[in-house]
Amino acid sequence: MGDVFFYHLSERPLEATLPVLLQKSLAAGWKVEVRATRAERLEWLDGVLWQGDGFLPHGIAGGAYDADQPILLTLAESPSKGCQCVMAIDNAPVTEADLTAVTRVCILFDGGDASAVEKARAQWKALTATGAKAHYWAEEDGRWTKKAESS
Repeated sequence: MGDVFFYHLSERPLEATLPVLLQKSLAAGWKVEVRATRAERLEWLDGVLWQGDGFLPHGIAGGAYDADQPILLTLAESPSKGCQCVMAIDNAPVTEADLTAVTRVCILFDGGDASAVEKARAQWKALTATGAKAHYWAEEDGRWTKKAESS
């Protein structure tokens, strides 16, 4: 069963944090799927990943070359074959089946959105109840600090 990492975004927005996590995942040799809940959000992420300091190779699910994409932006509720990491944003669902299919699941949530925080808490409870190992990271003074870990 893969681990689940919760990232409480409080100082930097998603568009600053996600590319850093994606770069680290690619450096580990992982194929990554970024799971969102709305097609408009995938289009926005597509634009974000084309900007910045460096291009991150990616595609939006539904194309002819989905299986070849190192980073696939998707609305799918289960990872595709060969995916090692799922990054869920915007309260996208994550299940125990996801954790058995991949090495790592990352849940990124906006600390300024009370409903997103509540959803993350509910996900923590549900996933740790399955026996998943969970890690909670929060930003403090521009650095990520591990605040909690399930036993």
